[in-house]
Amino acid sequence: MAANTQPIFSNQGFIKWSTAITAANTATDGTGTVTTIATGNASGNAAGNFIQKIIARPLGTNVASVVRLFANNGSANTTAANNALIAEVTLPAVTVSQVAAMTGIEIPLNFVLPASFNLNATLGTAVAAGWIFTAVGGQY
Repeated sequence: MAANTQPIFSNQGFIKWSTAITAANTATDGTGTVTTIATGNASGNAAGNFIQKIIARPLGTNVASVVRLFANNGSANTTAANNALIAEVTLPAVTVSQVAAMTGIEIPLNFVLPASFNLNATLGTAVAAGWIFTAVGGQY
């Protein structure tokens, strides 16, 4: 299948996810400990990826927190100038149950993550069971 030479629409689906995040990072500039959810060239595509949304799912009982999503230009995230805060959403306290669903949250993004960039996440407070973040979109 030929690659899109001038992408307007994505060529194929794109789903990537983070590892479980439990640790707090109080830095609001993208520095410190971050977890990468997706990269712009995750499948070797030079045109980047379209990130439609992030789905946040708790992995068990957690206190309330906040997730901060950062676009990183592919350089070290330890330099604040390499990171841009693109969204932050309050995560509710959740309790694991075997008879009721835990709350999941969809965070709409709708932007192109360039091939050299990373999409990173941090939590504002430490949580017990953790959260996992899934990027859904398309590849160019």
